[in-house]
Amino acid sequence: MASLTRTKSVNVPSTSVAVAYTAARSFAESTTVVVNSAATFDGVQSALAADADARDIVSLAQASEIASVVRAGGKPVSALVSASSLIKLIALLRDAVRQKQAVVLHVPVETADDISAVLAVRDSGSVLLRSSSRQQAVDYAAAASLISLKLAAPVIHCFPSDASSGDVTAYEAGQQAFADYLKTEETESAVAVDSFELINSALALFGLEAVSYAGPRDATLVYALFGASTEFQAALQSDKNVGALQISALRPLNVEAVLQALPHSAALVVAFEQVTRQPTPWGPLLFDLAAALHAEQWQAAQDGRARPVLLDAVSAASPSAFSADQLAQVTAHARTLELPAHFNPAQIAGVTENGEAGADAAQDALDKLSLEKQRKRVEQIPYGQLLQQLFAQRLHVANAAESKSIWGDSGKAGSTPEFGFGQLAAYEQERARLVQAVTAALRDVSVPLSQKLQAELTAWIGGRDNAAVATEAAASSICALLENERSASSSIEELYRLRKYFALQSNWLIGADAWAYDVGNSGVHHVIASGLNINMLVLETAPYPFAASSKHQQRKKDIGLYAMNYGTAYVASVAVYASYTQVLQALAEADAYPGPSVVVAYLPHAEGVFSSNYSPIEVLQQSKRAVDSGAWPLFRWNPESSGDARFQLDSEKLRRELGEFLRRDNALAAIGRAAPSLSGDLGTSVEGAVSDKLARRARGDVDALLGGLSGPPLLVLFSSDGGNAEEVARRISRQGRMRGMRVQCAAMDDFEVDELPFEKTVVFSVSTAGQGEMPTNGREFFKALQTASINLSETQFAVFGLGDSHYWPRAEDALFYNKPGRDLDRKMAELGARRIVDLGLGDDQDADGWETGYADFDQRLWSELNIAVVSGAAVAEEAPGRTDEENKVISNYLRGSIAQAIADDSTGAVDEWDGKLLKFHGTYMQDDRDVRSERMARGEEKAYSFMIRVRLPGGVSTPEQWLAMDKLADEYGNGTMKITTRQTFQLHGVLKRNLRETMRGINRALMDTIAACGDVNRNVVASANPLQAHLQPEVAELAREISEHLLPSTSAYHEIWLDNTFVAGAAKQPSGAEDVEPLYGAAYLPRKFKVAIAIPPENDVDVVAYDLGYIAILDDAQQNILGYNVVIGGGMGMTHNNKKTYPRLASALGYVPKEKAVIVAEKVMLVQRDHGDRTNRKHARLKYTVDDHGMTWWREQVEERLGFKMEDPRPYQFARNGDRYGWVQTTPGLNNFTMFVQNGRVANFPGNPLKTALAEVARAHDGNFRLTCNGHLIIADVKDADVPRISELLARHRLDNLDYSALRLHSMACAALPTCALAMAESERYLPRLIDLLDRVIDEAGLRNDAIVIRMTGCPNGCARPYNAEIAFVGKAPGAYNLYLGGGHNGERLNKIYRETVTEDQIMELLTPIIKQYALERNDGEHFGDFVIRKGIIKETIEGKDFHDV
Repeated sequence: MASLTRTKSVNVPSTSVAVAYTAARSFAESTTVVVNSAATFDGVQSALAADADARDIVSLAQASEIASVVRAGGKPVSALVSASSLIKLIALLRDAVRQKQAVVLHVPVETADDISAVLAVRDSGSVLLRSSSRQQAVDYAAAASLISLKLAAPVIHCFPSDASSGDVTAYEAGQQAFADYLKTEETESAVAVDSFELINSALALFGLEAVSYAGPRDATLVYALFGASTEFQAALQSDKNVGALQISALRPLNVEAVLQALPHSAALVVAFEQVTRQPTPWGPLLFDLAAALHAEQWQAAQDGRARPVLLDAVSAASPSAFSADQLAQVTAHARTLELPAHFNPAQIAGVTENGEAGADAAQDALDKLSLEKQRKRVEQIPYGQLLQQLFAQRLHVANAAESKSIWGDSGKAGSTPEFGFGQLAAYEQERARLVQAVTAALRDVSVPLSQKLQAELTAWIGGRDNAAVATEAAASSICALLENERSASSSIEELYRLRKYFALQSNWLIGADAWAYDVGNSGVHHVIASGLNINMLVLETAPYPFAASSKHQQRKKDIGLYAMNYGTAYVASVAVYASYTQVLQALAEADAYPGPSVVVAYLPHAEGVFSSNYSPIEVLQQSKRAVDSGAWPLFRWNPESSGDARFQLDSEKLRRELGEFLRRDNALAAIGRAAPSLSGDLGTSVEGAVSDKLARRARGDVDALLGGLSGPPLLVLFSSDGGNAEEVARRISRQGRMRGMRVQCAAMDDFEVDELPFEKTVVFSVSTAGQGEMPTNGREFFKALQTASINLSETQFAVFGLGDSHYWPRAEDALFYNKPGRDLDRKMAELGARRIVDLGLGDDQDADGWETGYADFDQRLWSELNIAVVSGAAVAEEAPGRTDEENKVISNYLRGSIAQAIADDSTGAVDEWDGKLLKFHGTYMQDDRDVRSERMARGEEKAYSFMIRVRLPGGVSTPEQWLAMDKLADEYGNGTMKITTRQTFQLHGVLKRNLRETMRGINRALMDTIAACGDVNRNVVASANPLQAHLQPEVAELAREISEHLLPSTSAYHEIWLDNTFVAGAAKQPSGAEDVEPLYGAAYLPRKFKVAIAIPPENDVDVVAYDLGYIAILDDAQQNILGYNVVIGGGMGMTHNNKKTYPRLASALGYVPKEKAVIVAEKVMLVQRDHGDRTNRKHARLKYTVDDHGMTWWREQVEERLGFKMEDPRPYQFARNGDRYGWVQTTPGLNNFTMFVQNGRVANFPGNPLKTALAEVARAHDGNFRLTCNGHLIIADVKDADVPRISELLARHRLDNLDYSALRLHSMACAALPTCALAMAESERYLPRLIDLLDRVIDEAGLRNDAIVIRMTGCPNGCARPYNAEIAFVGKAPGAYNLYLGGGHNGERLNKIYRETVTEDQIMELLTPIIKQYALERNDGEHFGDFVIRKGIIKETIEGKDFHDV
């Protein structure tokens, strides 16, 4: 090949002129050279004045004009363009690749923003070069011309912007060396890796290298840069152990060249990147280096050398801006890192960054948001940054996927597509009116338009849909003219009225995947069918691998198919973590398309779209695997294009494999028709066409890439109902991260069984549910595993099981112990997986519970894996999980992110921490467990809903309040109400989207829900129907006073639910001052605090079952309350087989006069606030604080805070703890009727429309309703004259039917299944059936009218107060209960376990002889609970601490 000859030096006014001058001389004579400014045009013309050959040089500023020149046909084009215009030229570059057209784009770069813009189009298929000096810019410009001609492909050349004049050495055009090069053998693929030799050969002509290394060959730390910087090299010279890997040809990247240039001694490779506004955490160069270091070429050439650790140094500062001292600081910091990490070198060295401030300042003007607020909102989704980058001030998002809209105010813009569509449709309609008005004004000669206004309106009407014409500047100019001329004509006035529509907006709706439900009936349908110029960005969040169910086939991807089926909408499928350039192109094309556009964007996240705690590395992994395997194809469909150009498949790895497939008659083949008729699901069709080999290769490629970002992989899967197995999984994950491993931790059902063969190391943590069953979130995985045909010979695994060896006490039931773990361990081995260690077993019966077995398993596991903890890896260790105490403290007085969570309609749930805070507001998140397995099997979200509990001190309700709750139950609940065991209303089945309206409805009825749940004083209960009926209003008022006095002071409740709109009689309004909690403090109480008030001899509230109880002491005439015995330390909750937990009945603290009752409640609560256990919630109730410190200590503490001594308790006597049914006279002229409401459920049952009947009673009654602590209802304060009318009404609806056994009338059950998340067995739905069976025995024994207190709960937490019942059943597993006997009939004695884990048949077998014996052998007046103790059937429980002693 001939050598080059140089011309004499040429003086040029700028580097841009030098590059354009070189381009004009290097290309073929037929070339067109485009420059983007008049100054550059003049400079090039001047430099070329002496040339004999004329060049076709034009000056064009707009990207669209440049694109027109390129597409004009045939001729090579060399264009000087700005970095900001590159995004608009993505389509041009891709077309040039496809059409094999010679195009060179020369891009001057100065700031990090410029470089970011260049790198944004790195995946456009173009060759990408970078020069680093003026002379290099000339050389690279000439080489770029040759490369583009030779490869018939686009080339992007970025060079340093320099506006100063100087000399450059150029080359004569038409040299033999150029001709020799162009005659070399053609390549098959325009920019394939094979073409690298031709690129390098072209660079070599000018003494350049695509990849070079500067520095010592034994360097231990190597900086990798895009481009070569002499200043950076000079700054490195002082450190003999540091070198620089300079990549001047980034696309195509030649792995062999990179590895050959990299010293074998390199232990650290630092990607030194000058970029900004990245939607991913890492700079683009890091991905390339990671892929190179894990490519096959590395394996072949490593010669035993260790793979270096990759670090990412990203800032807006140029590498050449770092002095030797500053670079030394960066080097020192990098050497402290032994794990993959990314950091900002400019911050470490104190270098001023240049790049983002200007863009941020401009964007800050959007919606008048502060910089901090704007950034915070945009960062919620990576795609938000791209929209801003593309459209800047033009961007208008009518809604967002969460309430606090990313760009707007939740109070003004909803989150539904229907609302956003309405907003944007109105914009389109108004703009259409403006077009009509402008057209009419221009046509009407009588309209007195000035010449300038007429010219600008004419220009606008012709380019109104062109973003380059209908700009803010053009609009401002027109508006200024209209302002001056508006008074001249009504037509001009109308134009002025519509002035805000002159500037062209880029209109977007942003929503999460829930939008795809029933797309044919949703706002999505209306958008697509409207034909309006509205763009939709829909986020698909399903993690990859997609669930092996119909969920994915029926949901998000189908939005794109649905839109394509119309044939009139632009559709694209994108993934920012897989192809940044393709996302930019799709968004730009969607904006330019003159009709509806739908962009379905992949952002996998197991916890939700907008959570801030997702792992970017997991998102990257899932995105690339989904795209590379074909599960998430990247494509663009443009109905305006013709023929095959309508559909562009952008998935590089799929393009060849699916080339033949796309020609068949299937879903994607439909794109060739004007109105496609789809024959199947896109995802299914594509996935079916891609072979397992492709999927495996995709998985391998991604693992190789991610290997450069972290260490060896570790998959940790758990199946857990109570949280212990999940905690084990998190511990194993933390240990893995400390060892530098790349950890993925997930519930078993969130992982696809077919992916197991791709995993090298898997550790399972599995607890035991029911009768040896797999917990709910692992059942579908295990079912699939049992029938899977997979080979796990390359997978190693370990299993840790959690169980209770005594949970099933019978010898024949021993097989249930840790059965899920054992079954899983066996099945994995059967499928060929290798055990790392033998099965680990955690037993709740060990001294430290499952911790004992886990300690042994943990030691064996890591010893066998033989992966040491990485020195300094503490930075990589997962932060400790947030505790409940921390959650309260950081919640900003119970706000958390509740407002955002309840407005996020992408899910029916809230996260764990907002869920805990919601309890303080009176609501619990639940899901319908009847359909949980079915929904999870379909891959659907659980059927989430919320329970709302009202704060109703004393249980007193007006008929109007009853009717309000009745209406809310129908409008927003499941059509039923629950009268709770805490004397209040409870609604179930309220959907998240209806929470706010339901809360408002409750407040409008002059009730509220604050402090009905949570670690605060909860609803205060009081005797509802005492014998001394005239005293009931007094204790009800005391309940109200205590409740109000101990009410949290935060204004968060009103702020979130009522929006500062108050009604008379509601809870006190916030003063406007900063929130404080004078009683509670920021951490509130360690656990819940419950208060009850009783009037002997009736103990209808079970007063000693509460943290604090007041027992009224009456005068001798039993007519007036003198004061109260104060009792403390009651509580029902415990945990099965955990003897450190137990129920307890309250102990007497002392007696106080009644006027001191409220202040005593405060002081008792404050002692618990300050001394309760805040480290272990199972030991945090006041009952444990009492047993830890003793009653003497407690009395001293309370009295010290009171400032006076309490008297010793006074005598009293309780007779029973049930309700008094039927009519009773209360005070003269007033009567109460207590009706039986089975288990407190108010519903319309078949043949018994109870709810409707009670609503009719409420409309007829002018007294009060009282709710009892046994779940029943009192029609209270019925006037004597009204008794016949109310009696007739009750009789008509059979509400006066009290013909039940006394056993049933004294029964109580908690809600349990299907809504309670803690329930282990049925309760409310099962106890009536069990009593049906027991009633037969009762009737046979002649005990129908003898009261026996019988209670049932679905779990051991004790909501129905089972542990002081005479007979109690506590759920342990579906259909199995622990049976307790011996509680006090008056509620003052705990029962004790009689038999564990009994079924219905066993219950009847055990109780029948005892009941019959009681009927025959009881003493006069002896209650059942006393009888079984006297007969030695059960041992008496003296106090809570001996509850478990049998």
